[in-house]
Amino acid sequence: MDNIEKLLKELTESAGVPGYETEIREVIRRHLAPLGEISRDRMGSLVCQQTGENAGPKLLLAAHMDEIGFMVKYISKEGFIKFTPLGGWWDQVLLAQRVVIKTRKGNVTGVIGAKPPHLLADEERKKIVEKKDMYIDIGATSQEEVAQAGVQIGDPVIPAAEFAILANGKTYLAKAFDDRVGCALEIAVLQRLVKEKHPNTVFAVATTQEEVGTRGAKTSAELVNPDAAIVLEVEIAGDVPGIKPEESAVKLGGGPALLAYDARMIPNLKLRDLVIDTAKELDIPLQISAMEGGATDGGPIHLHKTGVPTVVLSMPTRHIHSHSSILSREDFDRTVTLAVALIKKLDRKTVGGLTA
Repeated sequence: MDNIEKLLKELTESAGVPGYETEIREVIRRHLAPLGEISRDRMGSLVCQQTGENAGPKLLLAAHMDEIGFMVKYISKEGFIKFTPLGGWWDQVLLAQRVVIKTRKGNVTGVIGAKPPHLLADEERKKIVEKKDMYIDIGATSQEEVAQAGVQIGDPVIPAAEFAILANGKTYLAKAFDDRVGCALEIAVLQRLVKEKHPNTVFAVATTQEEVGTRGAKTSAELVNPDAAIVLEVEIAGDVPGIKPEESAVKLGGGPALLAYDARMIPNLKLRDLVIDTAKELDIPLQISAMEGGATDGGPIHLHKTGVPTVVLSMPTRHIHSHSSILSREDFDRTVTLAVALIKKLDRKTVGGLTA
């Protein structure tokens, strides 16, 4: 593995569902500490301030550190664990998946189960099993055994999935690419900027609780008070069976995606055009996307105070919001190059002109 692969492996295999980001925050802190001055807001979002040639405009580089997961909400007398989702889960991807419950005593492995199909009527078999009818089985036979294992109500639950380099060597499989890949991009960008001149102060922020309402983005924007913002996220790759081009034309390996619209933000048009022009100058393929059914940290950030010019740069990713997603290393490297070039253009005059 090279350094980027090692970074992605460490970030994705670390735990950190919304509200329980301690483990992943410490991993990110260790990578950011050599690159700038570290602080945090009171919601737990981590901020790394890196000042360039001039204090210049304040640029917020945002990616959320939390991943989708679950929380223990009930333990039956027979030892089965009911859970509530933290973030958006499609019921069909859950059954028979392994999970890890993070307890005060340590990790407890379990599997998500439901009533077996052998005992279902024909009509019931055709229906999707809903989360409310599922449970986590840790192999216990009583509530007491679950307690002895250290599991209690309120414990976070994460998917059990390892990082893997796939057969072509150019694509990766892991949990939590949404949005640990954004955190990895931040780290890689700051590593580049340490060696290159930039006319501004960059605040790389790993936000908390994005998956339950973009909460850390709001509080970290209060802390930074940025003049412009770039959100680094994942984008739904539409190059899988069943997706029509008009639903998503974004493809794995087709370059970074620029979000033209989501449910909570229309990007600053001048900043959007600057991204497009910069990609052309660098001969980086850029995919344009629109997301009608979701939003990003850009929502609260662009509404901070009187408004913050904001764009979202995204990594095309297959199978997001599941136990395992796939993305392209080539897209990652191109996104780093594009983000660095964009940051180097955002001097005081350029940023001032974004809202002129």
